[in-house]
Amino acid sequence: MPRLALVTGGTRGIGSGIAIALKSAGYKVVVNYHRDDKGAKEFEEKNDIPIDKWDVGDLSACQAGIERVAECHGNVDILVNNAGTVSDAKFENMSDEQWQQVLRINLDSVFFMCKQVYPYMMSQKWGRIINIGSMNGQAGQLNQVNYVAAKAGMHGFTKALAHEGAKHGITVNTVAPGYVDTYLMRDMPDRILDKIVDKSPIHRLGEEAEVGHAVIFLADEKSSWTTGSTVTLNGGTHMY
Repeated sequence: MPRLALVTGGTRGIGSGIAIALKSAGYKVVVNYHRDDKGAKEFEEKNDIPIDKWDVGDLSACQAGIERVAECHGNVDILVNNAGTVSDAKFENMSDEQWQQVLRINLDSVFFMCKQVYPYMMSQKWGRIINIGSMNGQAGQLNQVNYVAAKAGMHGFTKALAHEGAKHGITVNTVAPGYVDTYLMRDMPDRILDKIVDKSPIHRLGEEAEVGHAVIFLADEKSSWTTGSTVTLNGGTHMY
């Protein structure tokens, strides 16, 4: 019986690449989304991957969402916390609303979602929690105090929960992508994209499938000795 993987924010961008990679590797996959109903339906029909809508930044919505997934598809063996948002501004101009919104979706959601699946993983003595962080959570970035704080917090969350989950057969890891060729990057002016690419020794953006490949490694049965780690994918833009 294939393991069930749930990918949050998985109908577009990096999330869709992860969901498609997991399905191609033989996993059952369910994808969460929140806003774009039309795009989510197109993703579902194109990839034959079921979708479910809820706000991962709301604890009660996460509880109800996981209950629906369990009822319709089974219990979650692999959780990929991919959902995220940005609201960039210079620190002196950043509002409380911008701070709270980014922390809620990018960090609170990781706590809320893990709380729902962790008991089942404990009971079966097996689980994979894979958090999608960011190079900017490691290196910092202008005008992103809220986003960088959330992603850095996610990295710390991963290490702490990895300590607790180990005795239950649960691994917890982070994948930290750099700049990936998604719909968001394609909207950037060419002059900015050129600067980003020039910073990488490989001189290109990453691909969604490459992030998916890293997730496949961490989800694998044979990756049980890998926990509390950060898999860094950024084309050498940030080395440490």
